[in-house]
Amino acid sequence: MPPAWLGTRVLPRTAAGYGEIRPTPRELRDRRFTLPDTVPMLPGTGFASRVEIAPADVIARSTWVQGCPVAASDLAWVRLTFWGFDDRRHTGELLVKASVADQIVQVFGDLYRARFPIEEMRITTRAELTAPPTGDGNDTGSFNCRPKAGQKTGFSQHAYGLAVDVDPFQNPYVNGSLVLPELSSSYVDRSDVRPGMILPGGPVVRAFARIGWTWGGDWHSLKDLQHFSQNGT
Repeated sequence: MPPAWLGTRVLPRTAAGYGEIRPTPRELRDRRFTLPDTVPMLPGTGFASRVEIAPADVIARSTWVQGCPVAASDLAWVRLTFWGFDDRRHTGELLVKASVADQIVQVFGDLYRARFPIEEMRITTRAELTAPPTGDGNDTGSFNCRPKAGQKTGFSQHAYGLAVDVDPFQNPYVNGSLVLPELSSSYVDRSDVRPGMILPGGPVVRAFARIGWTWGGDWHSLKDLQHFSQNGT
């Protein structure tokens, strides 16, 4: 079970606007719980998916606004099943560029069959963009209309629906002393392998490579261990 305080303990902000980097709490050093699903379970007993052009109500609860670099009509609402840390079948949702929706379904079908565990899979909300940092989020997601990490201008590939982050807490973004999520420092040591970690040659890297997407864990100037994108950025 997740600790009762998960997502509630606000971190002081740094001058860069992130939360203060702190040691990983004991309860999260070997993180392996699954949060409640936010969409109804898809029928069946194995991998399943549903893809449709994103309805207006789904767009309304996402980060999409006028001025985002992708039209709302070009985003697909993808629901699919995934394997949780609780060894059970779950259903989550993603917003992705419609042109890659079938490929993303293929990736998560591969991960389901490999029983790669995922904590939660849901659409990022607009409120989360300005929410105070708690440093303990772990949402597997795609579309997020925001700038590139560490920059104030220029859109991230997430803003196009052409990038996916998988289990961010177990697979943090690391750039010098900056670690995001801010409480995930215990996962910077990749030699201490725990469930949910993305490793070179592992099932997640292989699944995305099969559709031609590349991994931020292969970058040299920084490591974005959670991040996969179509164009490599």
